[in-house]
Amino acid sequence: MGHKLWTTTSAIVLLWAGAAQAQDAAPAADPTGSQEATTVEELVITAERRTTNLQETAVAATVLSGADLENRGVATLEQLQFVAPSTTVQNFGQGNFFNVRGIGKSEPTTAIGVGVTTYRDGVPVFPGYFQTEPYYDIGSVELLRGPQGTFAGTNATGGAVFINSRNPDFSGINGYLMGQVGSYDNLKGQAAVNLPLSDTLAARFAINKETRSSFHDITGPYRGDPGEIDSTSLRASFLWTPTPALRVLLKGDYNHLDFGGYPADPALATNDPFEITANGPHSGEDETARVSLNVSYVLDNGITLRSITGYQDGISEFSTDLDGTSARNNTFYDRVEEEVWSQEFNIVSPDNQRLTWLLGAFWQYDDVVFPVTTFPQGAYHVGFPEGVVDYYIFGETPKETTAVFGQVSFDVSDQLQIQLGARWSESTSTNDNVYTTYPAFNLFLLQNDEVTAEKTTGKLSINYKIDDNNFVYGFVATGFKMGGLNAPNFYVPASSFGPEDVIDYELGWKSTMFDGRVRTQLGGYYMVYEGFQVIVGDPAVPLFSSIVNVSGETVLMGLEGSAQMRFGQWAGDIGMSLSHSELGEFYAADPRLPRTGTCNVETGPASGNCLNLEGNTQSYAPELTFNIGLQYDFLLPNGATLSPRIDYSHIDESYTSIFNNEALGDRLEARNLVNLKLTYQVDDWTLAAYAMNATDQTYIAAVNAGLRYAGPPRQIGLNLVKTF
Repeated sequence: MGHKLWTTTSAIVLLWAGAAQAQDAAPAADPTGSQEATTVEELVITAERRTTNLQETAVAATVLSGADLENRGVATLEQLQFVAPSTTVQNFGQGNFFNVRGIGKSEPTTAIGVGVTTYRDGVPVFPGYFQTEPYYDIGSVELLRGPQGTFAGTNATGGAVFINSRNPDFSGINGYLMGQVGSYDNLKGQAAVNLPLSDTLAARFAINKETRSSFHDITGPYRGDPGEIDSTSLRASFLWTPTPALRVLLKGDYNHLDFGGYPADPALATNDPFEITANGPHSGEDETARVSLNVSYVLDNGITLRSITGYQDGISEFSTDLDGTSARNNTFYDRVEEEVWSQEFNIVSPDNQRLTWLLGAFWQYDDVVFPVTTFPQGAYHVGFPEGVVDYYIFGETPKETTAVFGQVSFDVSDQLQIQLGARWSESTSTNDNVYTTYPAFNLFLLQNDEVTAEKTTGKLSINYKIDDNNFVYGFVATGFKMGGLNAPNFYVPASSFGPEDVIDYELGWKSTMFDGRVRTQLGGYYMVYEGFQVIVGDPAVPLFSSIVNVSGETVLMGLEGSAQMRFGQWAGDIGMSLSHSELGEFYAADPRLPRTGTCNVETGPASGNCLNLEGNTQSYAPELTFNIGLQYDFLLPNGATLSPRIDYSHIDESYTSIFNNEALGDRLEARNLVNLKLTYQVDDWTLAAYAMNATDQTYIAAVNAGLRYAGPPRQIGLNLVKTF
C-alpha cells in the first residue's frame, strides 16, 4: 500500500508540476486560428439544483458531455467505470454492483439501499434493478463521489449519478442519424430530431435500436438464447415556454431490453469463460417506462420555484442455470415488478448576490413486487435442484421516503465562501412476503414487518478562490443509509439490521491552466463508517443471507485526480485514484465452509469459520484505478478531419466478498482495457471505425451467487453519423 501511495502521489504531483511549469512557456501554436477550438470546454454541474462551474464547486465529480461519451465508447453504465476514477461496475445481468470508492451495491437484494443513487432527467430511478438502459442522445453525465447527504439523500452514501438527456430547443430543425455494424452480428441504429413547433413549444424525439449475437459458445441442453441482445429505447421530450418566466419540460422514456439471458459458469472454473456448458433456463428481459415533468417559474425578484415529478414502472424477468454447468439441475427464476413515484420541490435564490440559498422537499414511494405466479417457475424461485427442493418468495417490499433539505452559501469576500447544507429524511421499509418450499419439507413462513428511521445529514464547506484559475476547498459531510429487515430463516425468526452512518472529510484543488487549455481536479478523502452494512450468508441454510452491521469503525481513504487537456490538434484526458479500505472489528461465518458452532457478530468466538474480519478490504474496492485518453486531429485540405484516438484504463484487483478468500474465488483480477477509434469527419458526415477491448483481454467482470460473468471480448465495427 505504501509503495502504491508514493507512486501514485508522485504521478499526480508531477502532472500538476509539469502543468505549472508549462504555464510559463509560450502558448502552443493554434493551426486553426480559433482560440475556442484549442481550449477545454467549460464543465458545468447541475446536481446541486443550480448550474455551476465544476472548477468552482466543492464536489469531487466526473462530468462528461454527450460528445465525450461517444468519443470514449461509453454507451452503458458498465462502460462508465473505465472513464471515471474510483468507480467499478460489476454487471451480472438483471442487476449490477455499482460502487464508488468501494461503496454502493454489493448484493442483489431489495432489502439494502443502493449507496450510489442514479437520477435521470432530475428523477431518481429504480434502485438496483433496471440499470441497463442505454446512453443515447445524452446531454451530460455527472458522477459525484462521496456522500451526497444534502441533495441526494439516504441512498447516496457512496455517490450519485445524474444523467441528463438532450432537451428540446428553439434553434431550428436539427438532429442526427446513426447506423452501426460490428462483430458478433452487431447492428445498431440511433436517431434524434429537434422540432420547434411554435415560438413557445419545441419537441425532441430520439430512438435507439440494437441487436447482437452472443459472445458465448454454450454446449448442453440449455433453454433460451443466452447473451443475444435485442433492445429498443424511445424518448419523447416537450419544452413549453409560454412566458420568459415559465418553463415546462415533459419527458417520456420507454425501454424494451431483451438480453436473452446472462451466461455464467462456476466462480472457481479454469476453462475459457466464453466456452461453457449449461442445462438450465436462460432469459433476461427488462421493460420500463418513465415520465418526468419539470416545471420552473422565475419570480420578479429572481427567485426560482421548481417542481420535478416522476413516475416509473418496470418489469424484469430473469432465469439462469444456477450451478453454471450441465452436471446438476440447480435453477433460478425471478420476476420483479417495480413502481416508483417521486416528487421534489425547490425554491432557489438568484445567483448574483453574496448570500445564496436553496430550499427543497422530496417524497418517493418505491414498491417492489414478487407477484404470485403458477408453479414451477414462481415469482422468485430457486430450485436446489429443481423439483426436489424448490424455494419461493411471493409478496412486496414497499419503501417510502420523505425529506426536506437546504443549503446556504455566503461570500465572506470575493475569494472566501462558506457553505452549509442539511437534509432531514424519514424512511419506512416494509417486508410483506410469503416464503415457502415445495415439495420437499413443505415449509411455509409469513413476514409482515416494518421499520422506520429518520436522520439529519449535512455538509459544511469552506471554499477559497485563490485567483481566477485556482480554487481550493475543504468540507465535512455526513451520510446515512437506513436499516431494514432481513427475510425470516427456516429455523430462526427474521432479524433487523441497523442504520449506517458516515462522516466524510475532503480537501480539493481545482485549477485552470494554459489559458484554458488544461483543467485539473485533485482531491483527497477520509471516510469513517459506523454501523457499516454488510451481507453474510447463513452457513446452515445457504439459500438465506442476512445483512448485519459491523460493530467497529470502517475506514475508507484515498486520493483522486483528473485532468482534461487541449493543445492545438491534441486532446487528452486522464484520471486516477488510489484508495485503501479497512473493515472494522466484527465476526462472521463464511457459509462456504463447514459450520463449527455459533458465531456472534460482536463476540465470535473465533473458530474454523467464525472469522474476525477486522482489517479486511471492502468488496469491490480496488486500490488503484487509472484511465487516459489521447486524440489527435489531422486537418485535411478539403476541410475534413481525421482523428485517431486511444483510451486505456486499468482497474486493480479487488475482492468480491468481505472474506477476501482468494481460494474460494473472491478475487477479481486486474483488468487493462484498450479502446481504439479512428474518426473521419467532413461537413455533416462522420465515419468512425472502432475496436473495443482491442487487445481482446479475457477478464471476469463480476461474481455473484457462486457464478462468474465474463467481461465483453474484443468488438470491432463501423458507425456512420449524419447530422442535420
